[in-house]
Amino acid sequence: MHSETPLRPPAVAGQFYPASPQELTNTIDKFLSSDEPTTRAQACIVPHAGYVYSGHVAGAVYSAIDLPSRCIVLGPNHRGNGQPLATNAHGAWQTPFGDLAIDEPLAAALIAAAPLLTDDDVAHRAEHSIEVQLPFLQYCAAKRGVSGLRFVPICVGTSNFEILNALGTAIARVIKKSSERILLVASSDMNHYEPDDITRVKDRNAIDAILQLGAADHDTARVLYETVHREHISMCGYAPVTAMLAACQQLGAKKAELIRYATSGDINGDRRMVVGYAGMVIPERGR
Repeated sequence: MHSETPLRPPAVAGQFYPASPQELTNTIDKFLSSDEPTTRAQACIVPHAGYVYSGHVAGAVYSAIDLPSRCIVLGPNHRGNGQPLATNAHGAWQTPFGDLAIDEPLAAALIAAAPLLTDDDVAHRAEHSIEVQLPFLQYCAAKRGVSGLRFVPICVGTSNFEILNALGTAIARVIKKSSERILLVASSDMNHYEPDDITRVKDRNAIDAILQLGAADHDTARVLYETVHREHISMCGYAPVTAMLAACQQLGAKKAELIRYATSGDINGDRRMVVGYAGMVIPERGR
């Protein structure tokens, strides 16, 4: 299902974030802090709502990490289009900042390691969860002198734990073989459309599960997965986060850190029906 035109145009520029390069620059710049010391991260969790709502949380995460030139960006499949595990193996994605190339050797290695991962354009065409991360990555790479930025998108449309765990294991296997650093970005918002006080309690349960990463005999990926289901937490990206946590466990990550948390009510003042946003960082092993 490889497209004849391996250039994906933006689906939500002008909606979730500005379509003008200058306006986009100004928007992202106000969300970033240059004062923060950066961490060599194995992975991070970043929200994907419109920048007006969650950009400050995303900016706090990207301000906190030392960005490498290679990234795997996992996001949920909100619309259910395409294959359950979908990547793009060729070409580039367009943003207002220009084209961001697919890391074709990394995509090929991931497809070889994960039999259910398919080169599928359909899943990505209208999906925003991965797209909204790319301008942040491009802006931070340019600002920090990171050359040759490239990425692999993985759109996750299954909630089967065994499949997610196997995907994480395959990702870890590929990262272990790489001579270059590879950052995992899991794109997810937290609980959706409940009162602010309820959302904060539910989100805290999910965050606390992730913060136990590295504890002895603690399968963080499974605990998060089970917590989301048990507590009825409408965390749209829990599946990609589960796969990312499975990978981090295989890579020996010892801790997770909450960088910033907010709800949409903090922005618009409406506490009756909110969406939660958590920004988290998982440092590389030994950091």
